[in-house]
Amino acid sequence: MGEFEKKILKIATKAVKQAQKESLAQGIANVYSKNKMLYFQLPDGTITQSEPQAYKAV
Repeated sequence: MGEFEKKILKIATKAVKQAQKESLAQGIANVYSKNKMLYFQLPDGTITQSEPQAYKAV
């Protein structure tokens, strides 16, 4: 990987981490997928496979 690609990856990683932090601060769960399974990181830091109630209302 070249230096330019490394710089882009570093900027993108920083932006994603900031967006995740802001979501949790606003009370919005972060959603991740691993091995075709969904995981939710709740604002209190808990990680669960149970879909948050706010997501069920949509």
